[in-house]
Amino acid sequence: MPKGKEKENKEEDLKKEIRDLSDKIRSLEGSLAEVSKPYKEVIAQVDRLLTLSANYFRIIELYQRYGVISPEILVPQIKDPISKEIINILFEKNEQNISEITRKLKERRGKASRRIVREKLQALEEKGIVVRARPSKHKVYKISTDLIKKWSEVLGLVK
Repeated sequence: MPKGKEKENKEEDLKKEIRDLSDKIRSLEGSLAEVSKPYKEVIAQVDRLLTLSANYFRIIELYQRYGVISPEILVPQIKDPISKEIINILFEKNEQNISEITRKLKERRGKASRRIVREKLQALEEKGIVVRARPSKHKVYKISTDLIKKWSEVLGLVK
């Protein structure tokens, strides 16, 4: 066999081997992708578990530091117990009018007046802690969006 023809055959054999190897590599890549799917799901579950654990420990740390897990820790400048209770009431059920807040305050503290609640709400509104929910005949109050966002961050509910 002439040298030129022999060289051509070797090149063809090498090209065929390269094609075969390429096909095998593609096949292996496909197999690896298929086999790794369950592991990706496990890793995603582990990541969720780590996030949940971190949030849990954040809440425990809050309890250790403040002795309570309450939105009032976000507003340490509020020293008045009635105002603190109003904040807690609005966090439990947002958008309440003065009468609803006064009723809940009476249940918790034994006494409360609409006048005092109105004054406390006005002071909390001036500090940006509560806002009026919507214009209406009866004033309806809710926790400010900023305070809700801060509370969510403290609890680790948002990143």
